Parts: sequence; C-alpha cells; structure tokens
Amino acid sequence: MSPGEVYDFESGAPRETDASSADVDPRSLVIDVDGFEGPLDLLLTLARSQKVDLAKISILELAEQYLAFVEEAKKLELELAADYLVMASWLAFLKSRLLLPPPEEDEEPSAEEMAARLAFRLQRLEAMRESAAKLMARDRMGRDIFARGMPEGVRVIKKSQYSAEIYDLLKAYSTQRAVQKIDRLKMARQPVLTIEEARTRLESMLGTLIDWGLIDSLVPPEFSEGKDRRSGIASTFSASLEFAKHGKIELRQASPFAPLYARRIGDGSPQGPRLHPQEPVDAANGNAS
Repeated sequence: MSPGEVYDFESGAPRETDASSADVDPRSLVIDVDGFEGPLDLLLTLARSQKVDLAKISILELAEQYLAFVEEAKKLELELAADYLVMASWLAFLKSRLLLPPPEEDEEPSAEEMAARLAFRLQRLEAMRESAAKLMARDRMGRDIFARGMPEGVRVIKKSQYSAEIYDLLKAYSTQRAVQKIDRLKMARQPVLTIEEARTRLESMLGTLIDWGLIDSLVPPEFSEGKDRRSGIASTFSASLEFAKHGKIELRQASPFAPLYARRIGDGSPQGPRLHPQEPVDAANGNAS
C-alpha cells in the first residue's frame, strides 16, 4: 500500500486519497505501525471486530505516536487528549492479553496411575475393617469379664408421692413470702415550725406591730414558700390567737377567708381580745350590737 492510498475495508481494496486532505483535521490521530495505518479509533473498532491482528502491532511505536499527538492536542483541546487516552489504554490492554502466555493446564493422571491409587485405598479400607473386627471380638469389661471386688450395680428408682392439698400449698407459699425481706419506706422528715418558735418570734416582733399588718408577714422566711408554708402559717396563726387571748395584740378580718391583720395593743387600750374591731358598739351599755 502506497502512502497516498487508504485501505477500504468495505470493498476490500485500496483507494486513492489526497495526502493533503488527510492532514486537514488536526484532531484526528493517524498512526502508522506494523500491520496498520490509519486513525486510532478505526484501529480500535477493527480490533474489537477481530479484523486486525493486534499481535503484529508494536506497542512501543503506538505509544510514541500517541504521546506526540497528545502533546499537540494539549495545545488545542484538553478533552481530546482524554478521549484518546481511553482508547489507547484499551488498545494496550488488548495487546497485553495477547502477549501473555496461556495458562498451563495440569496433566491428568493416566489410567494405570488411577488404578494404582484406587487399589491402595481399597487395601487401607480392608485393613481398617479387619482391625475393627478384631477389637469387637475381644472380651469386654463388665460384660464378659469382671474386675476383682467390683459389685454389681443396683438401680434405684424413686417415685415421689404428694399427699398435700391446695391449702397446704398456699400456706407454704405464704410462709415463704413472709420470711422474705421487706423493704421499708423511709420518708425524710419535713421541717416544722413549732408553736413555741412562732410565739417567740411573734413576741420579738411586737414592737413592729404599731399599725395593722398581715399575719403572713410574721412567718419566718424559711417557712414562707414551698411545702413548709402551711406549717409556718398554722403555727403563726395559733401563736397570734394565744397573744390575742392575753390582750397583747388584736386581730382583724373583714370577711371569711379574707386576709387576717394583727396590731399591738397599747398600754392604754382595754384588755382582752377584739377579734372583730369593725363591729359597731352600743354607746349606751357598751355591748356589741
């Protein structure tokens, strides 16, 4: 094939072509190696269809021509070099598979060797059977022969009989439950304001009760909030009733469930408690209406 001819694979004969037209497209890689001359993608297609013998193509020449083309392609278009890299790597893979020697197959043993191996295995099997028969034919300890002083075993069979009723079962169960450890519930003792403490605090605060003030203000701060508030209010109220009974303070409440007020009684005030100071008083006899 002359340099100006291109092989036509469809007709099977070379045809003339213009050498200048082959170099018009700089993006097509045209290779010239032993056994093939043409574009790389055409070589790849023919290799897949087994129309080109890859064993006759020099990988070294193909690599040199490919690297030279890649250097030129980098200056024009980087994607072009990547496409040809895939095709060239696949071509190198095919060539390497052809260059590798075929795997050697293990030679099968001959008929004489197989017969000898089978005879050896049969002999071993027969020897094992004879040895087992000799062992089974010997006397056995405890059946044919007995050791000196060895007594014969006596089998003891135990059968349990229960005569209890359901009442006995429940009684035994309750007894077992009763002896078990019982966990005791331990509750922390809540702080309580005693009446003596409330009386002492109220007596120390008599000097501040010049005018009416809420009973709640007499409760200690540690008993004024939370769960301890009920104990503080109850003890302070009991102490205030006792002071009112002895004529030291007077109490005032406008209506049921209304706030309770307390005030100290002066030296010139009448003795005795005035639980309802708002009630009208009859000036004639001094009795409450």
